[in-house]
Amino acid sequence: MSDATFTFRVDEALKSQFAQAAKSRDRSGAQLLRDFMREFVQQQHLAAEHDDWFRSQVQIGLNSANTGNLVPAAEVEAKFAARRASTRRRLKTSK
Repeated sequence: MSDATFTFRVDEALKSQFAQAAKSRDRSGAQLLRDFMREFVQQQHLAAEHDDWFRSQVQIGLNSANTGNLVPAAEVEAKFAARRASTRRRLKTSK
């Protein structure tokens, strides 16, 4: 892997504070910036993977709904009303 130079402008006070904070961690500012860049790239990669997964899950749901694989709202409401009632009963008996 070849090295490249990354140049940007920053306020002198921020540069000084950053260098001091880096030194307190026994790191150079350049080392920390490389670490931050790697972490940011990794976060973006993970976010893109999650976005791809989420979009595929939504498409699966849409495809299922489009083929008529639906549950009536009243059935869903009844199921979760029963779950809520069951949870409330368990909470009352555990007190």
